Amino acid sequence: MTTTYEALAEPTRRQILDLLRLRPRMVGELVDALGMSQPLVSKHLRVLREAGLVSVRQDAQRRWYEIQPEPLAEMAGWLAPFQQMAEAQFDRLETLLTELQEKENDDGQGTGNR
Repeated sequence: MTTTYEALAEPTRRQILDLLRLRPRMVGELVDALGMSQPLVSKHLRVLREAGLVSVRQDAQRRWYEIQPEPLAEMAGWLAPFQQMAEAQFDRLETLLTELQEKENDDGQGTGNR
């Protein structure tokens, strides 16, 4: 069975999820949007289904693929502490850059008045 992380490691599968995020789609629509062969798109959809990221709904002869948000929400929860860590680092960088800019401005004011 494919894990969420394994499924999302492939850029094409992320593209498929981006397309399905907007609305459910049939394979043909995904083929046209991605510019890939139908068998290749179907292979990626199978991996996404196995990981629980998409589901398929039969409507007469058509099969509609739609995103399943639960695994993504679980992943977002796992990633949240890392995002907070990155934001804290950016905050520290912003503080440092502000301090350096203020120091540069203070140093520049003293030399221009001589």
